[in-house]
Amino acid sequence: MIPRTFPPAPGWSPDGHRIKSEVDYGRGPEKTWVYGALRVRDGHEITMTASSRNSAFYQQFLQRVEGANPAGDIYVVTDNLSSHNSLSTRTWLEDHPRIRHVFIPVGACWLNLQEGWWRIFRKAALAGQSFAGPPEIDQATRLATAQLNTRARPWVWGRPTPSTRVLRRRYVYSI
Repeated sequence: MIPRTFPPAPGWSPDGHRIKSEVDYGRGPEKTWVYGALRVRDGHEITMTASSRNSAFYQQFLQRVEGANPAGDIYVVTDNLSSHNSLSTRTWLEDHPRIRHVFIPVGACWLNLQEGWWRIFRKAALAGQSFAGPPEIDQATRLATAQLNTRARPWVWGRPTPSTRVLRRRYVYSI
């Protein structure tokens, strides 16, 4: 995610379609990455912004995850990004035996519950926003994470259970 270099687009076009801004993609010092870890059992999230998506920042993020979970094993479900499986990360993980990596299959990101949280996060922190620089992105990330954590609930993979509400009336149609 990078700061916008253009004003945000208006919300809707005259014919009722949502206007989408062009993606302003680039590399350089203004780029900001957001790392996130979802604790499924209670729905709390740990986030961190970084200027790069490399092994050093990934290891810093894993230290935050380890600090937020002082007891028990930590299973990190992750994609196959090179920084997640680099030699320096594997060496770092040897010194932290509580953290175990589980790599999802390529093309199956929907298996990761974190992806559902990212959708909610993008609506809360990023939708319609225009950031002047990385400090504003960091502030929006911290604020949205704190707000979402105040109403966190355990995450369940799958369809919610059907309602147990009893209908008051039942109609029978006969021919």
